[in-house]
Amino acid sequence: MVIMIHQMRAETGPTGATDSVVSWHIVRDADLTALCGRELAADAPLQDATRWTVDPDHNCHTCGALFLRETPYLPDEHTG
Repeated sequence: MVIMIHQMRAETGPTGATDSVVSWHIVRDADLTALCGRELAADAPLQDATRWTVDPDHNCHTCGALFLRETPYLPDEHTG
């Protein structure tokens, strides 16, 4: 089984300023191409993929759907 490590990489505004995050995307490992196909800057801010639920209004919907398909569902993580 291949285990992929996902990260969130920011799409920044036209100036590239790290404080102007337009949207968060999911990338595999340290790739610069998001799951949705968007090319992202190498110096764009990164976050751990576990933060995907923190601010859903700023996340790429397509990346999120593809991320869920690549991430295993572990029932033990969802017990009450």
